Formats: sequence, C-alpha cells, structure tokens
Amino acid sequence: MSEKIQLHNLSAHDFEQCLKCSICTVYCPVSAVEPNYPGPKHAGPDLMRYRMKNPDFFNETLKLCLNCKRCEVACPHGVKVGDIIQEARIQYSQHSPSLRDRMLANTDFVGSMATLVAPLTNFFLGLSPAKTVLDKVMKIDHHRQFPAYSGTKFETWFHRHAEAEQQNYKHFVGYFHGCYVNYNYPKLGQDFVKIMNACGYGVHLLEKEKCCGVALIANGLSGQAKRQGENNMQAMRRSLSEGNEAVLTTSSTCTFTMRDEYPDLLKVDNQGVRDSLMLATRFLCQKIDEGKIKLVFRKDYHKKVAYHTACHMERMGWTLYSTQLLKMIPGLDFMMLDSHCCGIAGTYGFKKENYERSQKIGAPLFQQIKEVNPDYVSTDCETCKWQIEMSTGYPVMNPISILADALDVEATKALNQNC
Repeated sequence: MSEKIQLHNLSAHDFEQCLKCSICTVYCPVSAVEPNYPGPKHAGPDLMRYRMKNPDFFNETLKLCLNCKRCEVACPHGVKVGDIIQEARIQYSQHSPSLRDRMLANTDFVGSMATLVAPLTNFFLGLSPAKTVLDKVMKIDHHRQFPAYSGTKFETWFHRHAEAEQQNYKHFVGYFHGCYVNYNYPKLGQDFVKIMNACGYGVHLLEKEKCCGVALIANGLSGQAKRQGENNMQAMRRSLSEGNEAVLTTSSTCTFTMRDEYPDLLKVDNQGVRDSLMLATRFLCQKIDEGKIKLVFRKDYHKKVAYHTACHMERMGWTLYSTQLLKMIPGLDFMMLDSHCCGIAGTYGFKKENYERSQKIGAPLFQQIKEVNPDYVSTDCETCKWQIEMSTGYPVMNPISILADALDVEATKALNQNC
C-alpha cells in the first residue's frame, strides 16, 4: 500500500530522484563556457523545490539553457532535468517574446514569405549592410549566416513531380518533412522519396502539416506550439488510419519534439502516434533487420564521412540507426566524431546575446572536424548542419542524402519488387 501511495506522490519529471551528484552540470555545454549560468542541477531540481512554494524563485538566467538534453542523457537516475528547466520557463518567465523571437520562431510564416522571392531574400541576407541592420535593430548577430531559401517548396515539387506515382507501390509511409525540407532544402525530401520508392514504399504527405513547434517553445510561444502540435497529431492519426505503416521524418529535433516534448511540456496527447513516429533511418534499419527490404550500393561511390551525433539524437538513443546505415555503404570511409554539442540549439545561436557563447560551445567539435578533414560531415539535425558549415567550411549532409547518393536505385528496386 505504501508503495502505491509513493508512486502517486511522484512529481513531474521525477525530480525527487535527483541525488545532487552534479553529473548533469559536468556534461552541460553551457556550464563549461558560461559562469553566469547556475547549471542544470541548480536551475532544475534544486530550484524547482523552491519554485513549487514561491514562483519568485524563478530566474531569467534559465534562458541560457540550450535544451540540448545532455543533462538527461548523463543523469544516472532518469531525472528529466532539461524538462524541469523548460517547464519553469513556460510557467514562470515574465519575459515577453520580442519581434525577433517571434520571427525566428514562426518558421512556416517566414518560410512561406521568403520562398516567394527566394533569390532576393538570399541576396539580401548575404549583404553586409543587411546583416548590420539585423544586428543593430533585431539583435540577430551579424556573424550568423542564414540558410538559403529554395525558390520551390518541397510540397510543390512533390505534388508536381512525385505524388501521382506513389500509388504504384504496395506499401506506404507518411512523411513529416518539416520546415527545413519544405523551405530551405527540398533535396533532402526528394532523396527520402527516392530511397523509399526504391525500397518499395510509396510516400504520402501529411494533410496540413505545421512546424513541429520546437522554436516556438524555445522563444516563449508555447500556446502556439501546443496548437500546432495538436494539429500535427490529428494529421498523423489520419495518416496512420489511411494505411500508412508509419510516419517518418528526416530531422532528429522534429522527431524528438513530437515524441517527447509534446506530452512532457505542451501536454499534447500523442498516444497512438508516438510508437509509429520515427526517423527514416530507424525505419529502414528495422526493415533491413527483418529482411523486408534490401539495399544495393554503387561500386563507384567513395567518400570519407565524419558523423556528428546531434544532441536530441543522442537523447533518443537512435544514433546507431543512422551510423549503421552509413557503415553499410562499401565505399564509405566512416569516422565517428566525439560527442560534442555544436552550440547552435536552433534559434539560440542566431541571437546576438548568445552568439559568442554558441561558438565557444561548438569549438571542440569544429576543431576535430578540421583535424579529420572529411569529404562530408553527416548529421541528422538541420541546425547542426548550419552551424558546422558556417564554422568549419565543410559540407554537411543528412545520412538520408548520403544514402541516396550512394544507392544503386535500379538494382535496389529490382531486389525489393518481391519483398
């Protein structure tokens, strides 16, 4: 009886399990470079005990947290330290999102506008005077390079060039493409469709997909994030009910947000969806292990690739799926980089007050990449890609794109016709 009572007395995020060992602080990338940050143990479980009694114990220095979840990976007792900090920001912060914060967070709105005049947008964002204005007026650091916008959205390409033929396949998956694929880099979505079709799967887009909301959460717009989350869950339930085996993604952060942040921070119900929502690399590995699909690679593909584990990828524990697929490519010289946060944390590294800190956090990673000197760096996170490309000069590719480049499409299709 006492055990049952104790179970029901546990508070959110298991903060009572914190033993004050400070391992989370040792692994915190912010604590390593920022003396003004109290560290995850103090900002999370320690102060939560006080905040439960008096909200005045909330401190705005919590905004220095990257929400990288490395504290949770390190915690030996499963305390959701990062969630404690983010929930405190949602509940107690008096900081009102600025115009800059709202613009950085509303990726669908900004992306839709930018793609209409993509060449002009990209040209403007690359000009030094424009960067100076953004720095002085919007507080977006002038050193930061913006990802280029595409003149054609992925959704537009899919409807024009790929949608009709998807019904020719026996099996189907839904695809949550996310903002980056839709507005900045449609090729990743095209590579995903290429691989799935070669494996005998047709691809269906979700109806009225919205941004996953991670940038909204980070910038104090949790109400809007919740509405978009509920929209996405409804779209995914519909997709699964229509016969798609799973809803696949190509972004580790989008995946983590929808699987874990939705219920933990936004109180969005994702039951019935979570187990079927996964990265494409995980789905492919599972099907290969089950003998349901086979991959054939080009004999003339030879590249040296260094893999960077994105923080949210490490939190999910799914790194092995992407690395396992890359290691299947015979002509690929694979190198696993040390586990380091790149420092950008989505919109965090764009902000003037965070830029220098962001670069200090990523410095060990940048140095190792330069020492390895690969043809490509590979990672499952789009913002890690922006940070690494800007800070090292090395091109960064999602594992799906590397897989698509190395794949012998016709031979793979022939093998999977009878699967």
